[in-house]
Amino acid sequence: MGLRRLSTSDEQDLVVIGGGPGGYVAAIKAAQLGMKVTCVEGRGALGGTCLNVGCIPSKALLQSSHKFWEAKKHFAKHGIITGEVSVDVEKMLEQKQNAVTGLTKGIELLFKKNKVSYSKGWGKILNPNTVEVALSEGGTTAIPARRILIATGSEVTPIPGVAIDEEKIVSSTGALEIKEVPEKMVVIGGGYIGLEMGSVWGRLGSQVTVVEFLDKIVPTMDSEIRRAFQRSLEKQGMKFMLKTKVTDSEMADGKVKLTVEPSQGGDSTELEADIVLVSAGRRPYTAGLGLEEVGVKANERGVIQVDENFQTNVPGIYAIGDCIPGPMLAHKAEEDGVAAVEIMNGQAGHVNYNTVPGIVYTWPEVAMVGKTEDELKEQKIKYKVGKFPFMANSRARAVEDTEGMVKFVSDAATDKILGAHIMGPNAGELIHECVMGMEYGASTEDIARTCHGHPTLSEAVKEAAMATYSKPIHS
Repeated sequence: MGLRRLSTSDEQDLVVIGGGPGGYVAAIKAAQLGMKVTCVEGRGALGGTCLNVGCIPSKALLQSSHKFWEAKKHFAKHGIITGEVSVDVEKMLEQKQNAVTGLTKGIELLFKKNKVSYSKGWGKILNPNTVEVALSEGGTTAIPARRILIATGSEVTPIPGVAIDEEKIVSSTGALEIKEVPEKMVVIGGGYIGLEMGSVWGRLGSQVTVVEFLDKIVPTMDSEIRRAFQRSLEKQGMKFMLKTKVTDSEMADGKVKLTVEPSQGGDSTELEADIVLVSAGRRPYTAGLGLEEVGVKANERGVIQVDENFQTNVPGIYAIGDCIPGPMLAHKAEEDGVAAVEIMNGQAGHVNYNTVPGIVYTWPEVAMVGKTEDELKEQKIKYKVGKFPFMANSRARAVEDTEGMVKFVSDAATDKILGAHIMGPNAGELIHECVMGMEYGASTEDIARTCHGHPTLSEAVKEAAMATYSKPIHS
């Protein structure tokens, strides 16, 4: 079947390539602004990596494994006697898939509600005004467009010598489909994804070892928080091999044998595992998109270069999300998408990357926004620090969830909040008060003088703010 071209009357104001968080949000926002929009997605389900094989299913498994951990380790101290607790992995995976299916169908309904056309297939840019789609049902079609928005997301960065088969050596995708709890699991990479998925299977009974090339886990994290976080994970049974690289892998007797050595070189040793999770970072997914043919510039890592309006060097072609500079986070991609189409519509779209929060959904959770104390020292910026432990928070004490702290760093002269870092219960929810404050230029005194309900975990944020500009009451 040859290429079928749509007529010029079918020209779209915008064709979005990619139906992930950045792409589908951009498509809906563009339609709300009056544009004629088509979103091209080849996966067969909207939501991208995040919804299908990333953020959402991983959080479902994190919640399930946390409930198991609570029942096994902590129910008794609350007077809840359950007897022996066991795991039904198949049921756990079913609950995870139900959550994913419901949400992907929900996006299709949003497309219909907002009159966004949905083209199921893989998109390729033929020229700045045409997207070719290899349709899932067979054949190809060409969609004429005034503008094209690249929102194709990212993929797992491969490691030489460690071939992913999604059975024994898995990416984050395969880690969501493990059918039984492995006795031993090795996680290659100490970032968000590796620690979260390692936590899932560690809580369920795996012996988890994290192999990290650098001398620290989550390198973007404030070092004081990071040290406390690593200690917490170690108490839960997770082991760490820092400054270590994986150089080779082989299968033997149903096990994976990894060859590892010091990052800077040295004698090699072997690690054996039932499952190996490769989570050493992600890279832009732009294969087969036609970027080189149309002249879209990208750097040596494949990151597409854009201007302040999200436009590439080729007029009419834009890019957002994991494809462009900035943190590879779903919520960042969403903000990119909204800002990009607002700019296309003549409005003043903007994303402040300094107030994009990062969250690790382990337990305790860790959430952060803005500058770390380490960055401020390096940049020789004078600052103040204020901290408050959850051990001194009434709600945390009442529910016996007291690990961690809230930490602020603010400008020494003006008290303007420069960064906020939380390790503790519900950190991923608590951080947004700090994000909002930073977005509007708040000082820690502004937060400290705002009434917080009692008893709540959010009072720890208030007390840490008080500790920064003056003194806390309860510590």
